[in-house]
Parts: sequence; C-alpha cells; structure tokens
Amino acid sequence: MKVTPLADRVLIKMEQGEEKTKGGLFIPDTAKEKTQTGVVDAIGDDTDAITVKVGDKVMYDKYAGTSVEVDGVEYLIIKAADILAVLS
Repeated sequence: MKVTPLADRVLIKMEQGEEKTKGGLFIPDTAKEKTQTGVVDAIGDDTDAITVKVGDKVMYDKYAGTSVEVDGVEYLIIKAADILAVLS
C-alpha cells in the first residue's frame, strides 16, 4: 500500500529508538521514548508551504502528527510547519 499526504502534509518514516544503553542494558519497547527524527518519505502537493524534499532527514515537534503503520513500517504524517530542522 502507498500513502500520499495531501496539501501541506509530509510523510516521515520514523527512526527506531536505541535498543540498548551505553552500558549494554537492553531497553524494553514500553520504556523507549518516541524519537523526534526521521526521513521524509513523501510530500503533499502544496509546494509553496513545503520546504523539504524526499530523502531529507528531519527533526520534528515532539507531539506533532498522526502515527500510521503501513506494511509493518511506522510512519508519521505531520504538517510542514511542525518540521523544526533538516539534519545533515
């Protein structure tokens, strides 16, 4: 299945959190904090409002967007205004 965001929305493939601490302890899924970075997978059709492109690694607002799971992969659909920075 393919998801295409509308208007000024961006589809971000969320990065997975750390599996273990620096000391070697494994972190259970229930204790992992939601990451705030990901890779842009698709963009909406409002090119005036969207300043990122597919493939950009971005940082977004912690409580932004809607989580969706497609074919076992977790994505986040957010407004372009909720993107805080492009990471390089």
